[in-house]
Amino acid sequence: MINSSVSNCPVPTEQQPLNEYEELKSSWLFRDCTLSWGEYITKIAWIGGFSALLSEPVVAASFPPQKYIPQFMLCTAAGASIGVILALVRLYLGWSYVRDRLESPIIFYEESGWYDGQTWTKPQSVLMRDRLIVTYQIQPIIQRLQITFAGLAVLFVAGTIVWHLV
Repeated sequence: MINSSVSNCPVPTEQQPLNEYEELKSSWLFRDCTLSWGEYITKIAWIGGFSALLSEPVVAASFPPQKYIPQFMLCTAAGASIGVILALVRLYLGWSYVRDRLESPIIFYEESGWYDGQTWTKPQSVLMRDRLIVTYQIQPIIQRLQITFAGLAVLFVAGTIVWHLV
């Protein structure tokens, strides 16, 4: 998306925070955060399922499923959560980066390479627009990710309790 409302903006198009937001929102992994709760959880469950498939052979070497069913299941779930956590961290860092760029009144950008960084101060209208996007579009996504992290923490605690009871 080309931001035509800021015609005097010296920031290259691909480095403008609004365009970074639009690009992130349309990329395959990050757009999953914008889905309904049910669809979002389904996508996270798919990541967990794929991670479980990868962790099962490793877990089976330590806890053969024929002898240690509860331990096998708990360790497989823990192994599956590693993939989920890595995906969630990536999502959180990406959305946080864009949030910070949109909230900031001053934008750092590179004209042609790492050696010629510049800054641009956003006009008040652009800053207000960007902060509205953060408040109504990005902050709910970040809260959703935080809730997901909290849910995983609860599952870890529950798994630890069950492990000690088995």
